[in-house]
Order: sequence, then C-alpha cells, then structure tokens
Amino acid sequence: MKLRVLTSTMRVQMKQSFARPMYRFCLLANPILNTIVLYGMYRASGESNFMTYVILGAGLMGLWGCICFSSAGDINRERYSGTLALIFATPAGFQSIVLGKILGNTVLSLLTLVISLTAGVLLFGITPVLEDPVYFLIALAALILSFVVISSVIACILTLSRKTELYMNCIEIPLELLCGFVFPVSLLPSGVRAVSYALSPTYAVELLRMSILGVTDRTLFFEKLAILMGLTVLYALFSILLYRRIDCRVRIAATLEVA
Repeated sequence: MKLRVLTSTMRVQMKQSFARPMYRFCLLANPILNTIVLYGMYRASGESNFMTYVILGAGLMGLWGCICFSSAGDINRERYSGTLALIFATPAGFQSIVLGKILGNTVLSLLTLVISLTAGVLLFGITPVLEDPVYFLIALAALILSFVVISSVIACILTLSRKTELYMNCIEIPLELLCGFVFPVSLLPSGVRAVSYALSPTYAVELLRMSILGVTDRTLFFEKLAILMGLTVLYALFSILLYRRIDCRVRIAATLEVA
C-alpha cells in the first residue's frame, strides 16, 4: 500500500513540479547560469580539474535549489490550496505522501547534473573526467538519500510555520556555502567548519569529488561514507520524532489551515 502511495505521488509530483515556471527555471536555466559563473570564478585559479568545482558545483547548486524550492514550497502550496489538512488526515499517511513528493522532486532534479555537464562541455570545452564510476554511483546514491532525509526534516518543521517562503529562501545559499558545493570547506573559518561537518551533504560532496578525481585511499572513502550514513540515520530518527510531536500538536490545536 505504502509503495503504491509513494510511486503514484512521485509521478504526480514530477508532473506538477515541471508545470511550474519557477521550477523549470531552477531545473533548466539555473545549472547553466551557475556553470558560467563558476567557470568565471575558477578559470584563473590554477585548478587543474574544473570538473569537481565548476560542473559538479553547478549541478549540486541546481539540485539543492530545486529540492529546496519544491519540497519546502509544497507544504506552503498545499496549505494555501486548502489541502494540507486533508493530506495530513488521509489514511495513506502524511509522511508517505510527503516522502513521495520529495522523492519525485529529487529524481527529477538530478537532471541539473546532466545540464551542468552539458553546459560545461559545450560552452567552455571542459573535458569530463570520472576516474572511479562505481565509487561515484555510491557517493551519488548517498547524496540523494541525504537530501531526501534533510528535505523530510525541513518539510516537518515547515508544516506548522506560516513563513515557509521566508525560510526556504534563507536555507538555500547558506547550505551551499557550508557544505562546500563551490569551494572546499577547509577555506571556511574553524568555527564555521564545525557546523559544516555536522551537515551530511558536506561528506557527500567530498565523496563525489574523491570519486571524480580517483579514490586513492579507500579506507578514507568508506570512513566518510560511514559518517554520512550515520548522520543520515540521525536525521531520519529526528524526522520521525518530529513528525510524532507535530502530529500530536496538530490534532490538539488544528493549526494547519491558512488562518
């Protein structure tokens, strides 16, 4: 039953997301613009492999932007459509429906990685390099799982908020900077780095870069992967706990409507 809910919600969500002009801009135009900006930043940096910072960075920025403005914004859209309370009370389960929406957005948003790669090759003649495809797929799967869990936490938190648009605009760029999407986390101040390494996407980005350049230390790769999976599990447990608290509050106060 839950699997059917997830798959059907994913299909509907992908169609609805692509129908929105803002989402299409984030999905199609944003990766190209990010690639152009990052190429201008790095072309005189002396960095030998543009793949890890220009193409990967632009793709990840587009991916997170799509997830941020869709998964977080979906709660707000459902509220103003008058359907959030209905979804919350449905027998299929609020968590299953929200998870299906997040999965649909995430799967569709993976197109940003392909678009940034294509833009880098066509506009700047960047030669794609991928030394360890198997490790790259492992890191990519871990990144997707991490983003899905983080989106679930954000969706739970914003379920009770009336300031969804404000918050989803505030979380996009800070996470991109803290997690090293466009430059190494090591360049950040030591105090800020402590926050960076508490965020699971930081490890996912490092794993992706390691697999692109070639994994020379497999032990280090799997250590970072283990940390990433540990943080993801903690986020998932927090999401479940948060949902239960919200469920109790909503049933008592009935505060899901616009007013």
